Amino acid sequence: MSAEGARRGAEVLARLDRIPEWSLPYSYLAIVGLGYFFVFYDITDIGFGLPAIAVQMHLTGDEGLFVALAVGLLGYILGSFVIGTFSDRHGRLRMLLVTFALVALGSFGDAVATDLFTLSLWRFVTGVGVGAGLNLVSTYVGELSPAARRGRISVLTFLIGILGQAVTPFVALALVPTFEVGWRLLFVIGGAVAVVGLALQSRLPESPRWLVMRGRSDEADAIVRRMESTARGRGEALAEPRPSEVSLEHGRFPTRYLFRRPYASRLAVFVAMWFLWYVGNYAFLGDAATLYAAQGIAIGSSILYLAVGAVGYPVGALLMLAAADRVERYRLIVVATAIWFLGMLLIGTLASGLVLTAGSFLASLSLGMYLQVAYTYTAESFPTRARTSGFAWSDGLGHLGGAVGALGLPALIAATSFFAGFTTVGVTGLAAGAIAIFGPRATGRRLERISQ
Repeated sequence: MSAEGARRGAEVLARLDRIPEWSLPYSYLAIVGLGYFFVFYDITDIGFGLPAIAVQMHLTGDEGLFVALAVGLLGYILGSFVIGTFSDRHGRLRMLLVTFALVALGSFGDAVATDLFTLSLWRFVTGVGVGAGLNLVSTYVGELSPAARRGRISVLTFLIGILGQAVTPFVALALVPTFEVGWRLLFVIGGAVAVVGLALQSRLPESPRWLVMRGRSDEADAIVRRMESTARGRGEALAEPRPSEVSLEHGRFPTRYLFRRPYASRLAVFVAMWFLWYVGNYAFLGDAATLYAAQGIAIGSSILYLAVGAVGYPVGALLMLAAADRVERYRLIVVATAIWFLGMLLIGTLASGLVLTAGSFLASLSLGMYLQVAYTYTAESFPTRARTSGFAWSDGLGHLGGAVGALGLPALIAATSFFAGFTTVGVTGLAAGAIAIFGPRATGRRLERISQ
């Protein structure tokens, strides 16, 4: 890019960053939030549908876990890598549309699956869309948000999405124990939400940061002008823009930037953080209902304990609305992981239905606090030219921990005890919080400043 192009791009970004609040229609946050909704809905629905699926398809325990987790996670990792890389080269919005289409196709395919092969195939397709969607939504919201409100705006979007994890247990409770096709209806609902999101996303603009990085400053300028006009119309005073030198370099293979300073060390931090977090995350979400049932608790009661506890998801996200832009990201992550540990300890005691519900609430509260802060923190720690690639490597490789946890927790409990198993996945959560401390400072800082 020429010196003049770099100067023009820096001016556009400075004007974008001086806008103090979200300055696009608030409905856009809801539309993007649907991306989070189907991500969390899909992650959760398979765990609740699996007991019925296993009975109807005559799956062994190993086959059920393979379908629910290994196949879906493989698609998740591949989708995040491939579509994330395409997003750095071809744009955030275009790839967002692709992810919604994939999730819709995969979810409807899940609903009509008839055997192990077809269910595995469609779970893989769904996983590709879900993995890429989580990556792109986090990146897209962060790039359009002002530095001083990036955390809060991301949490507002996340609140819409986390409802997917909060309502899924109640939907499952109403459908799975009641109807033979109840688990199929769960997937149909997920596909329908994705179709609605796909239809609405045509209203969204491309990321001005990505446009500037690709040398398309005129298009970025038009979007920023619209945002400035909206901000002034709401009575907001705009300070004078203060352009600063930024690197607008980009290449054909954005991943190569991740292995340069300072991104290589950051990548190591975030891969380890997500790996350890997902060990417990997927073990709890994927295995809890089945493990409760193995302890002699009726499947309806198992789902009920988890459903009531799931109220903690939006509560945790609401807490983050107040703290996201006031406290450094890694400190919030540490607090969330401590709460996770307490929740796992309570569940491990298997003392009573009340204690299991309380443990589920604390685990859900921790997830509601941790996830969006950690998603935002991961995306904002990498440069625009490789932001979705950086998120893909961090979250994608981290999801290997999900396979370890989901497959390992039942084996650990069988070899030791229920308490030892859940205590172990509580400890891995604590370790994730400890590793986050080594990440960069990010709260309230411009994205280009963080990535230097």
